[in-house]
Amino acid sequence: MSGIKLIVGLGNPGQQYRFTRHNAGALFLESLCDDYHGELRAESKFYGMAERITIDGRDVRLLFPTTYMNASGQAVSAMAKYFDIDPLEILVAYDELDLPVGTVRLKTGGGHGGHNGVRDIAKAMGRSDFHRLRIGIGRPTVKGKDYVLSEPSKQEAEAIQDNIDEAIRLMPVLVNGNIQDAMKTLHTDNKETENKDNPDGN
Repeated sequence: MSGIKLIVGLGNPGQQYRFTRHNAGALFLESLCDDYHGELRAESKFYGMAERITIDGRDVRLLFPTTYMNASGQAVSAMAKYFDIDPLEILVAYDELDLPVGTVRLKTGGGHGGHNGVRDIAKAMGRSDFHRLRIGIGRPTVKGKDYVLSEPSKQEAEAIQDNIDEAIRLMPVLVNGNIQDAMKTLHTDNKETENKDNPDGN
C-alpha cells in the first residue's frame, strides 16, 4: 500500500482560534512539525502554511490551510495537484464531535460527518477516500455558545495533547503505508485507556 505523502491539519488561522477545539488538527500538525524539527511557512500557491519533513526516511509534506475551515479544499487540492499526490496518500487531521475527549481514531474514506473542512476537501478533490485522523473533542453539555470555537478546559486540553502525542508516535508506521497496523495499535491503546478510566464500563 502506498504511504502517506501529505499530512493536513485543519483549523482556522489567527491567534484567537489557535487553541480552540476546532483547531485540534492544526495543533496536531504544529506538534508533528516541532517533533521533526520543521517550521511551517506561508506558501501562497498552496493557500496555507507548508513544510517538508522526513519521517522514517520518507519525505512528507505538511499543510495547514489558512483559507478558514470551510474552504480547506482549495489548499489541499492545490498542493496535491502540484506534487501529484493521490487522495490515498493524504492524511487529514481534524476535530471530531462524535468522539469523546481522550479518544483518537484513524479511518479511510467515508462521509464528512458534518465537518465542513472535510466536506470541502472531498468536494475539491472529487474523492473522499483520503485517510482521516479524528481527534475527539466531545459534544457540548451546555448550549448557548459556539462550542467548537471555544477553548477546552485545561484537563480536556491535556487529554487532546496526549492523543496528539500518541498519534505522532505512529507516524513512521503510517508514512510507510501500514495503515491497518497503525489503526489497530491506536484503537487498541485508546480502548485500554477508556477501560482504565471507566473500569465498570458505564
